[in-house]
Amino acid sequence: MKERLTDGLYGLGWGAVKRLPEPVANGLGRRIADLAWSRRGKGVARLESNLARVVPDADAERLRELSRAGMRSYLRYWMESFRLPTWSKERIRGGFDPEDIHYLTDGIASGRGVIIALPHMGNWDLAGAWVTAKLEVPFTTVAERLKPETLYDRFVAYREGLGMEVLPHSGGTAFGTLARRLRNGGLVCLVAERDLSSKGIEVEFFGETTRMPAGPALLAQQTGALLLPVTLWYDDSPVMRGRVHPPVAVPETGTRAEQATVMTQQLADAYASGIAEHPEHWHMLQRLWIADLDPRPDQPSPVRSAPPSPRDIGAAPDRSRTEKP
Repeated sequence: MKERLTDGLYGLGWGAVKRLPEPVANGLGRRIADLAWSRRGKGVARLESNLARVVPDADAERLRELSRAGMRSYLRYWMESFRLPTWSKERIRGGFDPEDIHYLTDGIASGRGVIIALPHMGNWDLAGAWVTAKLEVPFTTVAERLKPETLYDRFVAYREGLGMEVLPHSGGTAFGTLARRLRNGGLVCLVAERDLSSKGIEVEFFGETTRMPAGPALLAQQTGALLLPVTLWYDDSPVMRGRVHPPVAVPETGTRAEQATVMTQQLADAYASGIAEHPEHWHMLQRLWIADLDPRPDQPSPVRSAPPSPRDIGAAPDRSRTEKP
C-alpha cells in the first residue's frame, strides 16, 4: 500500500504540476517547502546537521535560515523536474548557464570520452537536459531500482524523454556498459558524493571522514576518459548556474587502489568548494559522514577487506530525491 501511494504521489506530481502556470507551481513549491521545514522532520534535522559541517561557524539561527533556504531549493528542483518535460528546447537551452564549460566541450571534442561527476546540488536533470539540447550530445547514466517497479519505470521514462540513456544500477553490468560508452568517446554522468554500498573510498569532507563511490575514478582509470567534477546552484533568476571544475587526472604512480583514493579525494575537494559557496543548494537530507552511520548493536562495523572493484561503482543516481523530507 505504501509503495502504491508513493507511486501515485509521483504520478500526480508529473501529471498535475506540469499543467500549472509556472508562477503557481513555483508558489506551491515554496509553500510545501516551508511546511516541511516548519514541521522539523527527520530530513530537515539531518539537513541542518549536515550544513553544520559545511558552515561550522553558523549559529542555530543561521542554520535554520540555511535549512529553510535549502528546503526551498529542494522543492524548486521537484517543481522544475515535474514541469521539465513540457519545456521547449529553447527554454532548456536558456535555463542553465555553466562556468568553464570549455573543459566539457574540449573533452567531448577530443573523442577520449568524458565522465561528469557531481553531488546532489541544484537540478541535475535540468543540467542533463541542457547537455542534450544545447550541446546536442547524448549521455549515459545509471538509476537505482526503486520500489515499486512502476516508480522506477516513471523515472526511467522521464529521463529517457529528456535524451538520456538510463542503465539500471546493477553493479558490474552497468560498469561494463559505461566503460564501453566511454571507450567509444561517449559521455557518462554520475551523481557521486554519497556511497550506497558501504564499500566506497574513504575521503575527508569538510574535516570529517565519509565514503564516496569509487565508480568515477575506476572508469577514468580503465578507459582513459576525462573526469570532470561539476557543481550546480540557483540564484534569484529563473536560470540555474553551475561550474565545470578542472579535470581530475589519474596519478602517474601508485597502485590502482591508491590512484582511485587520490582521485576520489580530489572529487570530494571540488564538491566541497562548490557546496561551501552555495550550501543552501546542496540537497543532502540523509546521513553522509561515517560518524553518523553508527551500526546497530547487533551488527559489526563495516570493514573494507579489499580494494574497490567495478561492481562498487556506487554512483548514487538520485536516491535522496525520492526520500521524504
